[in-house]
Amino acid sequence: MTSLPVGFRIVLDRNTKVLNGGKALLGGAPAMRLLRLTPRARGLLDGRTLEVRDQAGAVLADRLLELGLAHPVARALPLPEDRELTYVIPVRDRPAQLGRLLGSIAPGSAVIVVDDASVNPGPVAEVAARHGARLVALPRNLGPAGARNAGLALVRTPFVMLVDSDIVLDEDTVPTLLRHFSDPKVGLAVPRITGLEAPCSSYWIGRYEKARSSLDLGANPALVRPGSFVSWASTACMLARVEALDGGFDARMRVGEDVDLGWRAIAHGWRLRYEPAVEAAHEHRTRFADWFRRKAEYGTGAQPLAERHPRSVAPAVFAPWTAAVVLALLAQRRWSVPVAAAVSGVASVRIAKRLGEIDQPLRTGTRLAGEGAVTALAQSGALITRHWWPATAVACVFSRRARRAAMVAAVADVVLEYPRSGVDLDPLRYAAARRLDDLAYGAGVWWSAMRGRSFAVLRPRIQSPSTSRRKASSSSSVKSASSSCSQSS
Repeated sequence: MTSLPVGFRIVLDRNTKVLNGGKALLGGAPAMRLLRLTPRARGLLDGRTLEVRDQAGAVLADRLLELGLAHPVARALPLPEDRELTYVIPVRDRPAQLGRLLGSIAPGSAVIVVDDASVNPGPVAEVAARHGARLVALPRNLGPAGARNAGLALVRTPFVMLVDSDIVLDEDTVPTLLRHFSDPKVGLAVPRITGLEAPCSSYWIGRYEKARSSLDLGANPALVRPGSFVSWASTACMLARVEALDGGFDARMRVGEDVDLGWRAIAHGWRLRYEPAVEAAHEHRTRFADWFRRKAEYGTGAQPLAERHPRSVAPAVFAPWTAAVVLALLAQRRWSVPVAAAVSGVASVRIAKRLGEIDQPLRTGTRLAGEGAVTALAQSGALITRHWWPATAVACVFSRRARRAAMVAAVADVVLEYPRSGVDLDPLRYAAARRLDDLAYGAGVWWSAMRGRSFAVLRPRIQSPSTSRRKASSSSSVKSASSSCSQSS
């Protein structure tokens, strides 16, 4: 692979801390890293940005990107030399939505519409012809994965834009995503998925979904990796190098096939970028029955993903010490808070020692330990109310402590999330939607676990911090405390 081109610009992640007057950087995901910079490397950074001007800058920028310490400034990147692309759109009996999507694609683009055995194929064919798209009509329904594979088999350009028929593209979405591919290691890139304004989106479920859609991965750019802050990405709207999609989708999967595709590409060394600077609008499900059923369907993808990616699918990831803190607090005894505080204190000291010679290591270690404990408690709350709710419901029948833990988890979730969600709902309806969301998704996870005769997908992972050393500059993992949940949700 060639290196990053001249003019490639990156900016430090908002959570990356600059320590010792610029001599070290602390941050990254899924494991937090302390990266000590040489004097030459420090001179390449201009505040929190770096623009590649020579090979040394390319090497440092690549390192920062790989560790999740920095992200590309998408609109400032150069375009790749060969940027021809083909759109592949799977559809089944949605001629109106298909026409809306095709109308948002630049005229003259190469487009392949795959009709996945529509019940009434005539209107789909008419819309495709009207917009000059190539139509592939499948004789039987293969599902989204099989339909996309049928389209991919016909692509002859270096890039492919996978788009579902219920998406509407912004004018600058595809051109901006293309700029990410000036990094030769980027194999896939996705925009932020927002809610499409429609008459039914004003219903309470529609308003909740607009703020809390499973497809919306947030406002911050990310390197998508299992166990990281953004651990998966949807192919509802995804730009990819064709060579990064070796083997295409697993056609046996009707749910979670997009997560599987992304994780396989990452395992083969490709980068998957999440770029929220550009958006694609999605027609969310707003009728309650359809919405609830779809949330449950998302959960059913858990077990097939666990079979294919056993290290990547876990409802929560804890370090040993954060697991001890959580267990102590869940015990709800007189000694619970003192023991949790003591464990956190010991962890603070150990993290400080791992940080080495930086300014105020104990203060930084204490802050990191506090963040790890808070994240672990948040994950525990999600386990209680979402992934484990059937077990929680049974426990609540027999245990006062279980009832108390469930109540605290459910209330704390709403109290902490509601003010920053921006949702146009009153707190009571927001709380109801949150719990229904959890009920549906958790039911799907348990159904998939029982059908697969394995409850591995429900087991949290205990992961100890690891340490690694780099040649160009010193880099060590200082925390693997509480990474984000690897499951799609």
